[in-house]
Amino acid sequence: MKHEIELRIMLDAPPTGVLFGVQQGKGSIYQITQKQLSNGGMLVFDCTITAIATEESIDFKGEVVQGKRGERFIYISIGSMAGQLNATWSRRLKIPLTGISMEMMEANQKNKKVALQTTVAGTAKDGGPNCATPKPFMGWQAMGS
Repeated sequence: MKHEIELRIMLDAPPTGVLFGVQQGKGSIYQITQKQLSNGGMLVFDCTITAIATEESIDFKGEVVQGKRGERFIYISIGSMAGQLNATWSRRLKIPLTGISMEMMEANQKNKKVALQTTVAGTAKDGGPNCATPKPFMGWQAMGS
């Protein structure tokens, strides 16, 4: 069974003056969408992916989905990786798709779409933009909860 999932990724207080965007596509064939220059406030990225559910597991597909089955994620590109010229930073943040369950999809499905959100710290311990896989990752919740 296929489910369309609307995801909202919120980056809390990323460093000012840094460009962020969602990577669409894989390998060397990709583009950065939803580019946003941080002013220190919340950045919000909205994506739509497809979940394919079987009796054993759920897999995720879509233009913004990265990684191998069982380890899927979305990349937020940062600084020069997002296309910012003369950027201090060149990083990517991996937003895991782990933790999205069949129960969440069924409980939150409206008009054949599921809406989930997550909030991730925008600043790393070194004071720069958060990168790699966020730890701890707080997971996904129904949008608006």
